[in-house]
Amino acid sequence: MKVVIVEDETLAAEKLQRLLEQLDSNIEILQVLESVEDAVNWFSGNALPDLIFMDIQLDDGISFEIFDAVKIEAPVIFTTAYDKYAIRAFKVNSVDYLLKPIELESLESAISKFKKVFLENVNFEAKISQVFKQLSKSYKSRFFIKVGTKYQSIQVEEICAFFVEERNTFLRTQKGKTYDLDNSLEQLQKLIDPNLFFRINRNYMVNINCIDEIISYSTSRLKLKIKNGTNDDLIVSRDKVSEFKRWMDR
Repeated sequence: MKVVIVEDETLAAEKLQRLLEQLDSNIEILQVLESVEDAVNWFSGNALPDLIFMDIQLDDGISFEIFDAVKIEAPVIFTTAYDKYAIRAFKVNSVDYLLKPIELESLESAISKFKKVFLENVNFEAKISQVFKQLSKSYKSRFFIKVGTKYQSIQVEEICAFFVEERNTFLRTQKGKTYDLDNSLEQLQKLIDPNLFFRINRNYMVNINCIDEIISYSTSRLKLKIKNGTNDDLIVSRDKVSEFKRWMDR
């Protein structure tokens, strides 16, 4: 079986190669590609392998851009460091994904799934196309913010909350720093992964990893305390309590 790896992290690529060799000595690694550009160039001039392992987030873009530039009919097993909401789409397809750090058991399961479907001669082009349609929406990973005369890049995972105060929108980081934004909360809801953030009321959207306490505030409402937050009571609106509980319990 001939395999191509698209991965920009050297250690991750080396580990994947070791695991593949451990699972099947007949696996041949044709090439390790480190960027969208490298992948486009290689796939444009070489025969397709039997299987591709592809990291979703590369240094020069996301791997879906490769498919916009060159036609790839080979099956793909995606790898990622983030269990994004849209990744669930892979579970209904023959193409699988691996969550980093990759473990031998999960890799073996993914390859077994590939072999089973491959032997049944499934139309991989149609299946991969279906996956890309389901994953066409990608969420914002960072904010590039001007602070005085300087700029700062803040990863979404570092943000504890987005909130509105006196008609202005702000974000607050896990370190307790606050920055103003041009986006409204309505716009942010469309940009941010809903697995990570929940809008608890008209003025506040919180990161699930920053919630320290959830307190019964009344018979029908909840109060939250978040890391490095203010002393203000963060109340989950009555009409959002049921949805919030499901979000916490998924």
